[in-house]
Amino acid sequence: MNALLSKTAKMLVSCKFTVVLSLTLLFFNNCRTEKLKPTNDGPKTPDGTVISKDTTTDSSLLPHSVALKNMFGINAYEWNFLQDPANPNLKSHIYEANMAVIKSFSSVRHYMNWNKLENTKGDYTYNPTNNGSWDYDLIYTRCKQEGILVLADLKNCPTWLENTYPPNLQDNENVPAPYGLDKSDPSTYADQARTAFQFAARYGYNGNVNKTLVKVDSRPRWTNDTPNEVKIGMGLIKYIECDNERDKWWKSAATQQTPEEYAANMSAFYDGDKGRLGNNAGVKTADPSMQVVMGGLATCDVNWVKRMVEWCRKNRGYKADGTVNLCFDVINFHFYNNDGNILTHARATTGVAPELSMAGQIADSFVKYANTLAQKPEVWVTETGYDINQGSYQKAIAIGDKSVLLTQADWILRTSLLYIRHGIKKTFYYQLLDDTPDVDVQYATSGLATDAKSRPATDYILQTNTLMGNYAYQSTINADPVVDKYVSGGKVMYVLMIPDQKGRTADYTLNLGLLALKANIYSLKAGANAVVKTQVSTTLGKVTVKVSETPVFVEAAN
Repeated sequence: MNALLSKTAKMLVSCKFTVVLSLTLLFFNNCRTEKLKPTNDGPKTPDGTVISKDTTTDSSLLPHSVALKNMFGINAYEWNFLQDPANPNLKSHIYEANMAVIKSFSSVRHYMNWNKLENTKGDYTYNPTNNGSWDYDLIYTRCKQEGILVLADLKNCPTWLENTYPPNLQDNENVPAPYGLDKSDPSTYADQARTAFQFAARYGYNGNVNKTLVKVDSRPRWTNDTPNEVKIGMGLIKYIECDNERDKWWKSAATQQTPEEYAANMSAFYDGDKGRLGNNAGVKTADPSMQVVMGGLATCDVNWVKRMVEWCRKNRGYKADGTVNLCFDVINFHFYNNDGNILTHARATTGVAPELSMAGQIADSFVKYANTLAQKPEVWVTETGYDINQGSYQKAIAIGDKSVLLTQADWILRTSLLYIRHGIKKTFYYQLLDDTPDVDVQYATSGLATDAKSRPATDYILQTNTLMGNYAYQSTINADPVVDKYVSGGKVMYVLMIPDQKGRTADYTLNLGLLALKANIYSLKAGANAVVKTQVSTTLGKVTVKVSETPVFVEAAN
């Protein structure tokens, strides 16, 4: 009996020692200042972002992080840069009133109609274009001077190519190949690949392109017309996109490609199908450094990309390093936040706040797959946005005392904040100006500006970009309200918002650390160029912030 009691006592002492040791280790582990990594089974925001525990002393950057300014791109056309409504035929100068608005954005996706570059087969024009008399040299030069990145999207069939189709099938959104050819054969897309070569040779960064391969139509169209001149390596364009929404399920078969057919198309566009189309075909043939962006996918189905990669494996093989020889550098999709289901094509009835849409889920599917590829290509969203007309199933809505325009502004800024949380590297909004003002259909009134005048969405982007465009997303420390943490060179900024569309508000106590005696709170203001700054005292480094569905920004004042 005594032996049994003695054994029991020893076991109790051992258990106590184990508990004390465990608690001691736990205490010292919690004294670390490193950031705690999120776990997949923890709390999440409505859009699926996992919450991390904040460590106020941690201002480290995440691997492969990008600055917030990359989330503020815009879709635009050449006439947005050059055409003054008061002088519509004057296209040789930048329309400065519009340019002032465009400078609110960090990047521009240029809807570049192939017919502008090659109005007649084999004859290329840029400055001016034979079709429309636009000056691309001027636009791209000014954008570079202003620090605006340009994504040139070569899209639509030129008239001479469209005319190869029977009259009942003619559509400038047809597959970019002559009628009747095999859409699964890269050589079918040789015409487009040669145009891509010419564009990359002119606007890329390779000054050693064989000049005898570069062509322009130098014939003047009339007396005193400015002739086009051959130029190479102008160093103005780093990114080019191969067409637009080649998975358009809503149009005729003549406009559609399978993933395998589009991969064949992109293989020609990328590098002339590994050089098999000759020394004057493909972007990389002219400028190996130019990045080729996949045409934005409208279906948002990551399986499209998987099938393209498999086509590349079978038809382009492997590089010397053992990786699949891909026909793209950037994965790209389009998604508009609404109450429909893009994966099943269930029709939407209204736009919704980004956090309440499928945006996070869709982004995660692409980013997760991209990270399984050896190249880890970036994932971009080159079209998203909201209409302001109430007849659109993509509309922003009035909420409480907020107008439709203010809701559009809230949701657009929150879309950028959502996508950077989910690992998207660039976002472009559709579009600078309304397509057809005062028309009650989808995508007619998605403009972030009117002629030479910003809408609140552009005001919010400008203010946020100016305040913290160089900051990078680090973590999300609260779900509702959403509290995101951004860092830049040792500095920390918090962005707070209610992820809803009911006009909700909440108080949130933010811990800025004991050294923070004061806090700067920055509020957005429609119609202004800069945020409104308010400085308040903290209580032991903590500040209580009134949070609404409009993002608010907070930092330690010291």
